[in-house]
Amino acid sequence: MNYMAKIICGKTHAAAIRSEVKTKAAGKNCKLVAVLVGDNPASVVYIGMKEKACAEVGLGFELKKLPEEATQKEVLELIDSLNNDTSVTGVLVQQPFPPQLNKDEILSHLDPRKDVDCLHPYNVGLAATGQGRLLPCTPAGCVELLKREGIEISGKNAVIVGRSDIVGKPLSLLLLAENATVTICHSRTKNLAEECRRADILVAALGRPKFITADMVKPDAVIIDVGVNRLEGKKICGDVDYENCEKIASYITPVPGGVGPMTVATLMENCVKAWELQNG
Repeated sequence: MNYMAKIICGKTHAAAIRSEVKTKAAGKNCKLVAVLVGDNPASVVYIGMKEKACAEVGLGFELKKLPEEATQKEVLELIDSLNNDTSVTGVLVQQPFPPQLNKDEILSHLDPRKDVDCLHPYNVGLAATGQGRLLPCTPAGCVELLKREGIEISGKNAVIVGRSDIVGKPLSLLLLAENATVTICHSRTKNLAEECRRADILVAALGRPKFITADMVKPDAVIIDVGVNRLEGKKICGDVDYENCEKIASYITPVPGGVGPMTVATLMENCVKAWELQNG
């Protein structure tokens, strides 16, 4: 048993990926357009991170803002214009949406070749069958973290706590493709702690601060913490009780500085792949 886990530094691996993307993007006129409806503070921060990453790797970036009260018709018309604009190679529609908007219709309206978040049903289907061209950013970032750390995935028991369409479900498919044995847990899972203790690779993606405690972790397990939770005083923590779990795990991702940077780096990769899809 290790008595202090090795920290998986997402910042370091993400920097390496951005350097690779910068080389691949050279000579290509890649441009990402982010669509923001309203002024959700967290969304504004996330978009700022993506704009900064685009500048670093040499991608064009533009923000298209619509007011909080925007109608479904207005959002779809904007997406139509971006789908038809040959200078735009990637479109990212920032979530969450205001309540009057139909999320599924909006995501289905994207040109699948420009859907750099892999949220269009066509791209989700390709990813599910192992044919993904544009992979979902956070799940793909998690798998890449494991690979770049040299952590074996094949044959391991992977337990994911959280079944969202953005992380839990797609990550289960990507881990299956790497020959892991995958269990998805959620709020109605019986004996949740027992399921977690079976994990060689434990992924926390449920959005509840410090929910995964040390007694839920198998000695020497690898912990990937996808959660981002804001506590009082604006302090950020993950879904894992980091201080206690790092004494039991073999590897652990910090929050912040773990999965988050990998999500943005994978998005940059997808922007170049999207250009390639549109340009043969």
